[in-house]
Amino acid sequence: MKPVDLHHGAASEVGHVRKVNEDSFLVAPPVFVVADGMGGHSGGDVASRIVVEEFARMVELGYDTRRGAESVAETLSRAQVRILQYGEAQRGTHPRWHAGTTCVAAVLVEDHEGTKWMLANLGDSRIYRFNDGELDQVSVDHSVVQELIDAGEITAEQAATHPERHVITRALGSPEGVAPDFFLLPLSAAERLLLCSDGISGMIEDKAIEDILDRVHDPRDAADALVQAALDAGGRDNATAVVVDVVGLVHDDSYDSERQRASLEDKLGARP
Repeated sequence: MKPVDLHHGAASEVGHVRKVNEDSFLVAPPVFVVADGMGGHSGGDVASRIVVEEFARMVELGYDTRRGAESVAETLSRAQVRILQYGEAQRGTHPRWHAGTTCVAAVLVEDHEGTKWMLANLGDSRIYRFNDGELDQVSVDHSVVQELIDAGEITAEQAATHPERHVITRALGSPEGVAPDFFLLPLSAAERLLLCSDGISGMIEDKAIEDILDRVHDPRDAADALVQAALDAGGRDNATAVVVDVVGLVHDDSYDSERQRASLEDKLGARP
């Protein structure tokens, strides 16, 4: 695979209501991941961290860029096994213990046409693309309200306040198994990608996300601005954003790679 220069930024905050940040993220070019954990007794944060650890392992060991979907599916399956095993151990002392996590991932792959983005999602964390000043949601939420929208029973506006808007239908840690959706995008179709937990998309409207991605050129500052906007809107959930730009497609040259590495080391902290 020909080298692709990627600029990126990430930010994550616990928010104003939650006591623990159950989101985890990975920035390990050419692999980017956001996972939003769910569950008590240190369940959600462990589940999301397991996902990030498994993708970090995939990067460390190397993956076949021509088998992107298979590599991601295998990684998710390993995470699923670990989460279920951890759950079995925890239920020895906490019988009602449960944990799960969403996952969105962006991975560079290649086929006969060249390098592309392989995107995967489970749950209601989201992947957006920003191209030519317009925001597009690529992933489709695995949620009760999305199923109601698809069935024509409610509108997208009604979904925003629906009492079951936080109920998801697919997640890692679910005994039903792992069934991610995959999307393949040419690099030219996504000059900027956003991976985020629903602490972003559930707090600010797509128009506000679009305005930030259009206005803030540096991906580090864009990630910070998205999280801050979610906090300003109430911060009712953990908020995580990862912004990735493909150099040559974006229209900004103010990127500083040394500052980028230092910034990410500070932000990742205890993150894998």
